[in-house]
Amino acid sequence: MADSSDLWIGSAYLFLQSTSEKIVLPSLYGSSQQKSSVFKALKLALADSTGSLNDVDMLKVHCSEPHLIIQLKFCKQENCRKFLRSYWAGAFQASLQNHLQVSLSMTAVPVKMELKAGSEQLDHMLNEEQRCLECIYKEKPDRLRDEEIVELEESFRNLTCRQENNNVTPSNECNSNSSSLPHCSVGSFLPSGATFIFQGQQFANRTLTPDDHQKFAKLVSKKWKQVGRSLQKNCRALRGPVIDNLAHEYDREGLYEQAYQLLLRFIQSEGKRATLQRLIAALEENSLITLAEELLCLHQNENDTS
Repeated sequence: MADSSDLWIGSAYLFLQSTSEKIVLPSLYGSSQQKSSVFKALKLALADSTGSLNDVDMLKVHCSEPHLIIQLKFCKQENCRKFLRSYWAGAFQASLQNHLQVSLSMTAVPVKMELKAGSEQLDHMLNEEQRCLECIYKEKPDRLRDEEIVELEESFRNLTCRQENNNVTPSNECNSNSSSLPHCSVGSFLPSGATFIFQGQQFANRTLTPDDHQKFAKLVSKKWKQVGRSLQKNCRALRGPVIDNLAHEYDREGLYEQAYQLLLRFIQSEGKRATLQRLIAALEENSLITLAEELLCLHQNENDTS
């Protein structure tokens, strides 16, 4: 496998099928009224899995009932690795279901999925990350982005700009670097007006992303249990002996993995309620101000203006 991430290009196919008899994803995508909504949900879920809208490309969407088949392109090994970890943990599936529910205005959109690279069924080897990466790397994209995808991307980009402009003051442009609402990480933004205050500044609330997850696990160190006890006040999945059990179960793996598993439990149990605001509040309660600022990209903004 190529050592340079800049030369690393691979492809995989994502097979999606709704487990509800009343929902047929290919029919929804084939509808001129719903196509952009389904595309938006896919785009946001992929962004949630890697932390950026630009880390995974959709080249084409095939409708083959009962499946919706998406050809994915990865241009960097690290981006592919993030997606695989999110997919394996179930975070990508939960994110996609949430985005479909919101975009299509439905009560629930249960989805099952498969991931393939060539003839390899990757779902059977997700615990072998390097092997999955090698399979994806072997499959080079056989096309450029479909014209329909290009049009949908443009519509999505315009919609995102309009929504961001509606959520900030009129003087801010779509590509503004406003310090009040930094866009360090792309999660599912909550309804307009969902903001919170930290250190006297206002921030847009959103669901936690894989990038948030990794930063937390890397930087929280020995205080992960204290943060967990703050989160458990409003999260049943972390109550009882759960936190102590995680400490024991992942003792050999070390602090990073213990913290990672803690936040994973929180995200999986709370779904779209696992928000940045709740994590920031728990960090603030335990005097982890520097970590909170890191998640809010305040240090990044200071570097950009220096």
